[in-house]
Amino acid sequence: MAAISVDLPSDSRNLRAKRGYTFTILSDPDATVIKRYDLLHPKAGPDEHDVARPAEFLLDSAGRVRWLNLTESYWVRATPEQLLQATSALR
Repeated sequence: MAAISVDLPSDSRNLRAKRGYTFTILSDPDATVIKRYDLLHPKAGPDEHDVARPAEFLLDSAGRVRWLNLTESYWVRATPEQLLQATSALR
C-alpha cells in the first residue's frame, strides 16, 4: 500500500510519524502523477491549494488498474472490508 499527495516530502514524513502510518507516502508537489490519473481537485485544499481527489486503486502485478474507488468527499474512503473484498476478487 502507498499513498500519494501534493504535500512536500517533509510534510508527508511528519504526517506518517504523527499518525503512526506504516505505508509509504509519496510526494507529488507539482501533481504530475495526480494529473495523469485525472485526480486533481483544484483549489480544494487549505488556502485554495490544489489537492488530490480521494481515490483508492488496486493494481495487478502488471500495473493494470483492477479496482478503483473514487469519491468527491475528502472524508469518504473505502473501508478495509471493501479493499479486502476487491483483493479477494482478483484471485
